[in-house]
Amino acid sequence: MSLGIMALFTHTVPKKKQALKRYLYVATPGIRNYLEYGGHGLVVFDIDNNYRFVKRIPTAGLDAEGKPINVKGICASLATNSIYISTITTLQCIDLTTEKVKWERKYDEGCDRMAISPDGKTIYLPTFEKDYWAVVDAATGDVKQKIVLNSGAHNTVFGLNGKEVYLAGLRSPYLTVVNAQKPTETRQVGPFSASIRPFTVNGKQTLCFVNVNDLLGFEIGDLKTGKMLHRVEVSGVQKGPVKRHGCPSHGVGLTPDEKEVWVVDGANQKVHFFDATVMPSRQIGSLSLRDQPGWITFSLDGKHAYPSTGEIIDVATHKIITTLQGENGQGVHSEKMIEVHFNGQKPVQLGDQFGLGRVR
Repeated sequence: MSLGIMALFTHTVPKKKQALKRYLYVATPGIRNYLEYGGHGLVVFDIDNNYRFVKRIPTAGLDAEGKPINVKGICASLATNSIYISTITTLQCIDLTTEKVKWERKYDEGCDRMAISPDGKTIYLPTFEKDYWAVVDAATGDVKQKIVLNSGAHNTVFGLNGKEVYLAGLRSPYLTVVNAQKPTETRQVGPFSASIRPFTVNGKQTLCFVNVNDLLGFEIGDLKTGKMLHRVEVSGVQKGPVKRHGCPSHGVGLTPDEKEVWVVDGANQKVHFFDATVMPSRQIGSLSLRDQPGWITFSLDGKHAYPSTGEIIDVATHKIITTLQGENGQGVHSEKMIEVHFNGQKPVQLGDQFGLGRVR
């Protein structure tokens, strides 16, 4: 064979495509500062290998005595190739490729559960149950602006279209909607029947599903009219004392296809399923968990649910298929986890810590 023909043959052989790898990144301690629920660090699980433990990435987030601080939130950015973890005092940025801490910033009023813009460039960082949210540059951690609501800043959701951010405070029955292009422009949804705790929104950003104090269940609001629409209570069980968070339901999420809304039940250690295709949503089942749940989110493909108690639940059957276990076989629990997909060493797709609807 001539050299010319050999060269042509070489250039026409298609390159072998690298297989997409999907991982679940779990930040610990993600149940207060309780190390017995998974230790300290960023624990990585292989989604496509039955959620087998892969590695533990060392993280910052230590107090003056070197003890791990409560993790409050997690998000990630393709633009900065980074994953972010907030604690009650700091925000840290970890490179997704090198797995090294790029920076850690301490904020005067502390930190809570943040959200990042879909373009990965801006973080809305709530102070620790204080008066404002900081608008933060995701590349540097610098504060660009403050949004003062005096509501007990707590939970934050960035809409999938990148145009609106949703802010909920522990001391307010209103959900505040912020124009992401002009953060001084805000409007409110509500009032709901009590202060808002965890919440989620649908993909078209027309509805919100919110937990509120003293309710075993959730309420539904219209994000366009600003009105509360429905109050949905869990049936078949009674409210009871909870170990954490002080409210019966601290966790609500939509399946990505928006056919179901799931809500957690602290006292009864359950997750309850509701048909979200009807209004008000109708209860269709329940499942017992190994501990008190305080959060719920879903895989990007919608096949699996991730309660904070570490079970992996098959969404179609509502059955537990496995549990998250660390390197020594210990159960891993956390309210702060996010899905990351890699093509080789390059992250290419990211999930979200909130159970967001994804029908656009």
